[in-house]
Formats: sequence, C-alpha cells, structure tokens
Amino acid sequence: MTAAVAVEGLVKRFGDVEAVRGIDLDVAAGETFGFLGPNGAGKSTTIGMLCTLVEPSGGSARVAGYDVVHERDEVRRNIGLVFQDPTLDGYLSAEQNLRFHAELYGVPKAVVPDRMREVLDMVGLWERRASRVSTFSGGMKRRLEIARGLLHSPRVLFLDEPTVGLDPQTRSSIWRYIGELKQTEEITIFLTTHYMDEAEHCDRIAIMDQGEVIVVDTPEALKASVGKDRVEIGTDDDAAAIAALRERFGLDAHVSEGMVTFAVASGEAFVPRLFAELGVPIRSVSVARPSLDDVFMSYTGTTIRDAESAQRGDPMVRMMRQGR
Repeated sequence: MTAAVAVEGLVKRFGDVEAVRGIDLDVAAGETFGFLGPNGAGKSTTIGMLCTLVEPSGGSARVAGYDVVHERDEVRRNIGLVFQDPTLDGYLSAEQNLRFHAELYGVPKAVVPDRMREVLDMVGLWERRASRVSTFSGGMKRRLEIARGLLHSPRVLFLDEPTVGLDPQTRSSIWRYIGELKQTEEITIFLTTHYMDEAEHCDRIAIMDQGEVIVVDTPEALKASVGKDRVEIGTDDDAAAIAALRERFGLDAHVSEGMVTFAVASGEAFVPRLFAELGVPIRSVSVARPSLDDVFMSYTGTTIRDAESAQRGDPMVRMMRQGR
C-alpha cells in the first residue's frame, strides 16, 4: 500500500538557518501520526512543505501519492489543513464559510448540502450554521475549522497544533470529535503538538527537536524504551544534591522546572535510600512512571518546557519560529 505521507531527506533553510534538517518519514494510510516537540522545532515548517505552502530547500516528499513540488494541485485536492492560527471569516456565517471553501475546492454543488450537514453534525455545530463566526467561542471556531478541512473529503488531514490556546475542557472535546472522525471517515491524520497528553492519542509519534526527527515509534514503545522511573526532589541546595547523587549513587541529575530530576529503576524502592544516604535535606519527593516527557528528555536531554524556554531566549530561533 502506498504511504499516505512519504518523506525523504526533507530540508528547509531560511537564510543561514536550517529549520528542517533532512528528515525521513513514512505515514501509513489511516494512521494518526503526531509530531511532538517544542515550538521552534520545525514541526509547522514541515507541515507547510507537506501542504505545498512552503517550498523545500532539498529532499522530497509525497502526500496521498503525489509529489509536493511537481504535483502541487493534486496534493491540495487530497488534503485538508487546519492551521494553528484561525483563518475563518468572522463576518460570514458558519455555512457561508463552508460554501466558500466548497467552491474553492470544486465540490459539486449537488453534493454540498448533504456533505455540509454531515461535517457540521460531526462537530456539533449544525444548529449554529447560520450564526456569524465572530460570535463563536475559540473551541467552536476550531471545530468549524476541522469541519471545513473535511468538507471536500480529503485523504489526509493536517492539524497544526489543533488545540493550542484552548482551555482543558475544550481541548478534551476537540479530541473527542477527532476520535469520532476516525470512526466515520477513511482518513489519515497528521498532527503537530507540544502537549504530551495529546500525543498519547496518536498511533505513532515522531519526536522532533531543532529541525531533526530524533525517534519514531508508538507512545507505549517510546515510554518502554526509557525503562526507568522519574524522580523529582525539592531541596534548599540543588547543586549539592546533584553532586551527592552523582558521587553516592552514580546518578546524573539536573534541575528541571525548579526540581532536581533524575531517572532510576524502581523509584519507589529507591526513595528510602535517598533520604538515608543523600546527605542533603529533602523538602519534597515525587516518583512517576515513564511519560512522554521522560521520553523527550531521554532522547534530547531536556523537557519540552525547558526547550521552549531556551528557544525563546535564542535569537537564532526567531526565523525558525515563523514556521515553527
């Protein structure tokens, strides 16, 4: 079976900055595939190239069987795209936004009414079809954008940070709609996110950092690859605690989000030894099974939050963040 998305050696440069550094990917038809990484990692730039909005500087990519450089029109007819930033016309109603999209994509007029009812029902907005989009909440706008992306029955739907800026309850409802979508439409979903809990919804994940794909696997396999528990301790002298962990236990630790953090097998069994032998007062301790954040840290040496904080202060990343 032809891959829904096939990428080989894909590169994008903005001047002297290499935002995407020769990535390779294959996404199977019907798969929910996620790009996980901090803002500035190159995720949205990659999406832009796959959707023919950004011209690659090197390498090749095929989407729905078509080359993104030489068969751009065919690619566009076979994809749906939900941008990170809103692109709806607030002065128009939900129905008018969808009709305009249908005309752009050449959806036969006889098909439009039924298809519009179908996608608006899917995202729970049929009763609001006549309302101006400017009256919609952020979550409703995102649901309408997903409906618009599905209107022309694409083979691949790209979701670029689909729930960014939304509250947790709305994020949960968006994912419920995406789950229902997978059951009703024969479609491949390719999404970008920097939310760990969202990545859990994917069949496979590609961890991306500084323009490179570091590892690709299922969420469970990635977590199993870490193999150790994550222990976080609060102390009054983090430097002394890190030194003591290295000298007395042979453990490498670092400060992450204000806590001394390290990985160890059987974390709960290790805690009594920690209190007895560390030699540095411990104010708090927590133990967690491997998470996707631990996976990211294991492969990149930092958490997504710390990576984003570092990139916000790096002027060389600003050009990359235009496409993220």
